[in-house]
Amino acid sequence: MKLENGWQYKSLENLEKKSWGNVDYDSYLVKRCTQLSKIPVGDFSIEDLRIMIGQGFGLNYLVPLAIDQLKINILAEGDYYPGDLLKNVLTIPQDFWLSNEPLLIQLKQAISGNEVDIEDAGIRLKNFKIIN
Repeated sequence: MKLENGWQYKSLENLEKKSWGNVDYDSYLVKRCTQLSKIPVGDFSIEDLRIMIGQGFGLNYLVPLAIDQLKINILAEGDYYPGDLLKNVLTIPQDFWLSNEPLLIQLKQAISGNEVDIEDAGIRLKNFKIIN
């Protein structure tokens, strides 16, 4: 998917051209995802990326940002443990990767040479079909 110029400065609501509305639901996750839908994706923290990717939201926009972070530190950490961002990226459904092969190539390049560190962090790459 070709991204428009300046997409990092737009929210998921703007990019996907749909309103998430305002949610009055007693769940941290629902409230946080709704909040994140309204801020520019380029302002997302590693934890924000982990949350939204884990929920399957905005993958076309958030996966490139996540891969950029993984290139810097393959074990980029949100709020849980080293490598939690990578783990969520690896659990994205295979259909996404098949439709976005350039991103899959970038992900594999980020992983390459870091396999020992990844395994030491408790992430078993052999469990993720898309990488093998």
